[in-house]
Amino acid sequence: MTLRSLDGAIELDGALIGFDGEFYRVDTIYGPLTVSAQGVSCVGPGCPDLESFVAEARFAGAAVIADRLMPALIQAFARDRGMDVARALGANGHSTFTLTRRSDDTVAARFTLIPGTTDQAFEALLNRDADLALALRQPSPVERDAADLADLGNLGQPQRARVLGLDGLVAVVSPENPIRGIALPDLARVFAGEIINWADLGGGDAPIALHLMQAGSGLAQGFANRVLLPAGLDPGPDIIRHMDPHDLASAVARDPYAIGITSFSAIDNARALALGGICGFSQTATPASLKAEDYPLTAPLLVYTPARRLPQLVREFLSFFESRAAERTIRRAGFVTQSILPIPAASQGNRLANAIAVTGDEITLPELQRLAARISDSQRLSPSFRFAAGTADLDTQSRSSVSRLARAIEQGQFDGRQLVFVGFSDGAGDAATNLRLARGRAETVRSAIIEAASAADLNRLQLRVDAFGEAMPMACDDTDWGRAVNRRVEVWLE
Repeated sequence: MTLRSLDGAIELDGALIGFDGEFYRVDTIYGPLTVSAQGVSCVGPGCPDLESFVAEARFAGAAVIADRLMPALIQAFARDRGMDVARALGANGHSTFTLTRRSDDTVAARFTLIPGTTDQAFEALLNRDADLALALRQPSPVERDAADLADLGNLGQPQRARVLGLDGLVAVVSPENPIRGIALPDLARVFAGEIINWADLGGGDAPIALHLMQAGSGLAQGFANRVLLPAGLDPGPDIIRHMDPHDLASAVARDPYAIGITSFSAIDNARALALGGICGFSQTATPASLKAEDYPLTAPLLVYTPARRLPQLVREFLSFFESRAAERTIRRAGFVTQSILPIPAASQGNRLANAIAVTGDEITLPELQRLAARISDSQRLSPSFRFAAGTADLDTQSRSSVSRLARAIEQGQFDGRQLVFVGFSDGAGDAATNLRLARGRAETVRSAIIEAASAADLNRLQLRVDAFGEAMPMACDDTDWGRAVNRRVEVWLE
């Protein structure tokens, strides 16, 4: 194809990489270039039809997203935009959704869903077999490097990922099982085959039957990376594998001696165990604990995009994920949204009691009294903001929470009130240093919120910062995940 400026003075030859309805992406002798369609004419067999352009996108990845959530979101998006949807089933479980405008009966978009695993999602994105990856985990360093080499951009950058909703890895047992909770180190030893009898966990004298998802699934990989790997363990040999998390939960529910790892959205008739450790109180997976990332195995549902322009209607679909219509759809599918939930002070007594029980010598009684007073005068909001070790870099779920909270501020939901960004740290290092680091992280979140809430009248509310360092741990500091849970900024409403 040849792109020619409207005055005919400049011509650019190349092969069409893509067209999003507004811009050409062309492979030229100068490398890939993006050119506005409004400023040029196109000549050659590679030129798209501008009059009947159809936005197309291929979504590949985790079946729990591709099969259960995305079809419902596409339907909701079409209704919101005044479009009809027709679904065509293809080979290997692929589905193509055609969105047609009711106003003139023209095709606006085709969205193809390719269910599989998170591994396959990133592989399809790297091979350009998909435009977007549906994932239950963040890309590995190897996958990030490969994406960079493939001219897809840095998948670790904030703008490359969107959070669809929240799920969680949940340890489930039969309702007949007397066990109510399990420490994460013990859970790792169970699935590594080191603990094989319920009597070792306070139950009856019976062998433990193990159930996990298939090895390549995001749930199985997430469990291995977040529970087994930190303990230096591998999955044991005698594990029953499943293709579907609902099937896993049903099998466990029928067997009083079984334990399995499924998703929060697929507990069904099984019973979830509380997770915890000796340094933090136990947490059960609930919408509130998942929103706040207090539950140690929270799992966001992620969509990764390459570093190139997608068609406008596809971009609008991605933005639709944060709408109220999308949130209703996500909840109906059994997942948790990132909508902001107030947590009353009365429900935080266990957190304060745990802070007193496990506090070290460097945390003084006056500081604990100040913490108790602040809690009693506040409501905690569900968004929490977490960071990598020794940094002020927000994780993916936290970056999404910045957007949510900023939009609520712009809409005036907290007018006349005071939001306090409260920093906490892990216990590595001395308490004074951790307190300074926690306050710095709280300042970082406050600044990010102010920057994101560009349309807000900040004179209508107060945004303050406080910090308590290592005074209220949520988990043990002897594991990476425990330290990550403790490094956080909470938002308290006064």
